[in-house]
Amino acid sequence: MENKLPRMRTLDECAVMLRELDPDTAVSKHYVRRLALTGEIPIVMCGRKRLINFDKLIEYLNEPHTESAKMYSMPTCGGIRKVG
Repeated sequence: MENKLPRMRTLDECAVMLRELDPDTAVSKHYVRRLALTGEIPIVMCGRKRLINFDKLIEYLNEPHTESAKMYSMPTCGGIRKVG
């Protein structure tokens, strides 16, 4: 059994690492901050710093499991409806 230490990073470090993985990413630093503050991804307070588990961030971006993620996703059906 291998114990793997999670990659705990600051918000700025997460943004840099995301850009390294995908230079054209549309994921903003603001979005990652919102995920951390709402508890969608785990954080650990280290003094006054919030450390984000980068591995959990990537896992979340690959497959969001929460209601808020579903709320912002594209509808499966829809179209233009008549107003009025």
